[in-house]
Amino acid sequence: MEEKAISKEKHSKHAKLAKPMGGSYHRQEWAILGTPCGEIRKLVGGLCAVLGEKWKLVYLDEDHKASEEEYNSSMLSGHAFLEATNKINYFRFDHATAPSSFEAKAIFNPLDAVFINGNHFAASRQIVVIDPRKDVVKKIDRLTNISLVLMTEGQTQIPEEVQSRMNPGTPVISIADTQRIINWMASQLELSVAPVKGLVLAGGKSQRMETDKGLIFYHGKPQREYMYDLLSAAGIQPHLSIRTDQTYSVSEEANTVMDRFLGLGPYGAILSALMSDPNAAWLTVACDLPLLGKEHIDLLLQYRNPSKVATAFYNPETDFPEPLITIWEPKAYQVLLNYLSQGYSCPRKVLINSDIELVNVADHAFMMNANTPDEKDKALNLIAVSAKFN
Repeated sequence: MEEKAISKEKHSKHAKLAKPMGGSYHRQEWAILGTPCGEIRKLVGGLCAVLGEKWKLVYLDEDHKASEEEYNSSMLSGHAFLEATNKINYFRFDHATAPSSFEAKAIFNPLDAVFINGNHFAASRQIVVIDPRKDVVKKIDRLTNISLVLMTEGQTQIPEEVQSRMNPGTPVISIADTQRIINWMASQLELSVAPVKGLVLAGGKSQRMETDKGLIFYHGKPQREYMYDLLSAAGIQPHLSIRTDQTYSVSEEANTVMDRFLGLGPYGAILSALMSDPNAAWLTVACDLPLLGKEHIDLLLQYRNPSKVATAFYNPETDFPEPLITIWEPKAYQVLLNYLSQGYSCPRKVLINSDIELVNVADHAFMMNANTPDEKDKALNLIAVSAKFN
């Protein structure tokens, strides 16, 4: 019988997608180990007390023994899978089982960083404490990416096993130097802020305008090119969001994001951008905003809050956030997908019901939409009048 040739190339059934950076629980996670659990909790409490005013932080810990009394008084003892309780000062979810790594990432997605008791759990980065009360060498296998070493009182030597796993230039700080530790962590959180990329929403069918809105000349060039250049002038790498049937009309030199969520309009374009690079924040601008200028993009960037899901302008005419001049943070990817799974594809609805930074401006004329021929003519007249006085 004739033998069939077997391909040496590995067969893949699944599409290769860009993955968000991160570890077991979050994009930004640190396991703290090498000292008693009480000391770890105290350290994290000090960090949260100062940094928690700006950043959303979480602490992942484990009890040393189960409380039978607490468990027996809960709904979980009666085979409920989840008990949700409004504790007045906070809200608590008690699960019957521990979440998987994938579930934990979903739970922690809205947050900015996760601090982990490394005596119980591993993480992608570590803060190692040199403390005679806890021999960190016993957990040497967990030391894969040491970010910081803290020395307790009287400790001057770092074990050779730990030194061999330290990255070049790893800072070593006294655990008593609280301010220096806070400053170091603050700098790490600032460095973790995602870069911003720009997205010109140019993939619409312009049915009301009866011609492609991206090709209208408001400023001496096609509007989508004008918007593209505005983003570039603001120091942002620009991209055109387009349909596959528009590729012929786009310069080969232009950065593009193909719409991979068909039939969803701007919502699909935003998701397609986040799918192409989930580690970037995306500043979206629509082609139907002929009065938008670089100064407005600069203003949005100035007020950007990376701890929020998004940063958007408040539009007093609609009394809602303006979804198409918005910075969507990486954490918005999961939020948008979640709304989509519930049957919603309105970016404004996501902004209204999410934790966002809302920017108020005195002059909101630049938010005027031009979706019809009459609105186009009005915009052209306004631009002409403005040009006479400038």
